[in-house]
Amino acid sequence: MSRIKIAIVFLFFVFGNVFPQFQEFIQHLYQLPTVEAKNTAIDSFMTYAKTVGIPFVEGEKANFVYFGTATSAAIAGDFNGWNPTNTKMTNISGTNFFFRTETFELDARLDYKLVISAQNWILDPENPDRISGGFGPNSELAMPEYIQPWEIKYNPSIPHGERTNITVQSIAVGRSYGVSVYLPPSYKTETDKKYPTVYFQDGGEYITLGSAVNIIDNLIDSNKIVEVIAVFVTPNNRNEEYAFEKRHQYAEFFATELVPEIDSKFRTSKNAADRLVMGDSYGGNISGLISYNYPDVFANCGLHSAAFQPNNYEVYNMIISGDKKEIKFAGTWGTYEGLDANLRAFDLLISGKGYSFNWAEFHEGHSWGLWRATTDLILQSIFPAGFTTVGKENEIPAGFQLLQNYPNPFNPSTTIKYSLSSETEVKIEITDTLGQRIKLLFDGMKSAGTHYIQFDASNLPSGVYIYSLTVNGKTLSKKMELIK
Repeated sequence: MSRIKIAIVFLFFVFGNVFPQFQEFIQHLYQLPTVEAKNTAIDSFMTYAKTVGIPFVEGEKANFVYFGTATSAAIAGDFNGWNPTNTKMTNISGTNFFFRTETFELDARLDYKLVISAQNWILDPENPDRISGGFGPNSELAMPEYIQPWEIKYNPSIPHGERTNITVQSIAVGRSYGVSVYLPPSYKTETDKKYPTVYFQDGGEYITLGSAVNIIDNLIDSNKIVEVIAVFVTPNNRNEEYAFEKRHQYAEFFATELVPEIDSKFRTSKNAADRLVMGDSYGGNISGLISYNYPDVFANCGLHSAAFQPNNYEVYNMIISGDKKEIKFAGTWGTYEGLDANLRAFDLLISGKGYSFNWAEFHEGHSWGLWRATTDLILQSIFPAGFTTVGKENEIPAGFQLLQNYPNPFNPSTTIKYSLSSETEVKIEITDTLGQRIKLLFDGMKSAGTHYIQFDASNLPSGVYIYSLTVNGKTLSKKMELIK
């Protein structure tokens, strides 16, 4: 019998009596005259309980039970911020039986653990349902109307993509990154086809905890999204790189080093509208930073429970208060995260600026259980079946590419990065906004590949300047700002 059936009928026999609900059983225990009678009733109850499952779900009520030696028992989970202080379980005096009843929405899904004797955090021994998280497995409570995600499961009967692993060195961050690249089922046979690309933060966890490869395979096979290339990037220090000291350097790596590397190795569409960057929690924060600062690289941003709090809501405020960029947003979050009000406000504010933001809210917590079950919604929002890449891609003109300087704004020096598809004559110069040359940085031959050049503006006043790259009579230019 499933736990859902408990919501319809809950019958068990103790000493010939029938008790239709959990609370009636508890009242029955309190009325028994001796500890021996209580323990006998509990033993009978636990035997029955193993056949129907714990927690007992009756409508919107979830009844948690622990039966074992302990000085105390409590529940910690998504619903209470993982703080067991105010969710202690009640002990039936003279027994090892503890219980607590909580009320949740009928479609809620939550992670939890039991806290035994105030310090031993354990999985619920009576609940076989487990879900992996960033800090190990948790017990899972799925209320009666929650629908388990079909798309996360491996389907042996459908075509599957293949993964290849590479290492990408970053000069901007000074670190190397492990990258796993998913190539869709048709990649080997359709050799002239170029594919949209999805870039995942926390790449290793999106694969192992988020079941992203299974999700993409299943969505492609069921014609819910177009075939995509997926790039899973594993951070070295996610706090530094996604939220704090290294965030701007990491964003530069992502847009100016990683993307050109992927584009050079795989058949990707090079239009910004065909690229999606997405991540969870702080990974959502850095995805927002990357897309806003590099909209000519990523015109789509996916937010799984975006944690915008770092640096006094830097990214949040940048998007809602800064210049409107050509970015399409999609996201999901849970009502048990403490982020929901903030993200609903984010939607209201950026929608007022003309942004597109497709979002959905669920009765869940800040966990991989939520993110793996809603990755499909983000992918379908950005790359639905029938999606076509923009006809004219932003291909590198005449075999060269000029990237945004970093940092920008700067004081007093900045780095200019450019790439060449073959050895050629190159000229790089700085002008003011009226076209007057300020400085010639380079004029000569350069080999194929990626190159960097420093510009020192110590002797120049604050203002906007233009830097230009000229190859074979064709010129690319970008603006940069000096602030002293």
